[in-house]
Amino acid sequence: MRDSAGPRVGLILSGGGARAAYQVGVLKAIAQMLPKGASNPFRIICGTSAGAINAAVLAIYATRFQEGVKRLGLVWKNFRVHQVFRADAIGVLKSSLHWFIAMSLGGIGKYNPTSLLDRTPLRRFLERYVPCEEIQQSIDAGAIRAVSVTASGYTSGKSVSFYQGVPSLIPWDRARRLGKASEITIDHLMASSAIPFVFPAVRVGRDYFSDGSVGQMAPISPALHLGADRVLVIGVRPPVSRDVPSEDPGSYPPLAEVAGHILNSIFLESLEADLERLQRINKTLSAIPNHELEEGGVKLRHVDVLVISPSEDLGEIAQRFAHHLPRPVRFLLRGVGAREQSGTSLVSYLLFEKPYCRRLIALGYADTMQRKHEVMTFLNHESG
Repeated sequence: MRDSAGPRVGLILSGGGARAAYQVGVLKAIAQMLPKGASNPFRIICGTSAGAINAAVLAIYATRFQEGVKRLGLVWKNFRVHQVFRADAIGVLKSSLHWFIAMSLGGIGKYNPTSLLDRTPLRRFLERYVPCEEIQQSIDAGAIRAVSVTASGYTSGKSVSFYQGVPSLIPWDRARRLGKASEITIDHLMASSAIPFVFPAVRVGRDYFSDGSVGQMAPISPALHLGADRVLVIGVRPPVSRDVPSEDPGSYPPLAEVAGHILNSIFLESLEADLERLQRINKTLSAIPNHELEEGGVKLRHVDVLVISPSEDLGEIAQRFAHHLPRPVRFLLRGVGAREQSGTSLVSYLLFEKPYCRRLIALGYADTMQRKHEVMTFLNHESG
């Protein structure tokens, strides 16, 4: 095994269900910017939720970065909901009746429902198209230093970053978060992307895990622990919208709006807080002479960060494409108010349909190409 020299650029792929299609557009632009046959620009790849699946694919194809990005694009631009969860009438009806019976009877013991939707199709899809056993080949070839997948433990209450990388890496254990050396498998990807209540938790080892964005207070931290000198963050946060008075300010928000608000808090706000914290640390370190840092034994270091995020509201885009959802799913979501404008955040996480995904890929591509010089400079490449 070898760990090639040079700047260690880390890549952070955040969560967000179907919103992760935006990441593919960003990666597509970067792959196009680089010379043909260029090596993988990201030494450390960290993914959470749907971003964990994208991270695993990039790690598998790290020796063929542009091919890996192309394969990701082919999958995402042709995605259908039924490849992720059961969207047929029988599947949706079965799930709905299960919940109705459990609530009507005050619970049915060990047969209580564990989630709203059945993700069995996604597991079959990943087992067929994401050969995680090939990740080690990329590490042995020196194409990547490490890849990590973060999930949230139900029993431990900790955010666990499962990582696979060079032997010199050291596990970490901090308040409510830890890094654990592991061989990344489909179970890790399923666990990291298991949105609470919507998808079932997955057992990994002795604990059950749900979506890695839950309780992930420091999304950038795994990349730094794994040795990143600078970090490219691809977010899925829409621009801050102006406050618009509701037509009926006294009305109670529908369940879908509440769920969308919770998901936004889980997926989006912790990343913003971590970025602000990192910027404050960088500013503080820049004001202290290097010799004083060394004399004081300060182990903190300056880390350059580049953030690429959507220039448009992904929830508003989802509203325009919601009619592409299968009819049984639309019926289910309509029951919780998700077809109303206020419920589009929830829809944006579940809209695994190619028109919506293609729109997000195009947006990510355009946003990144507009910043070509900045991106290439950050990656230590000349922009031509």
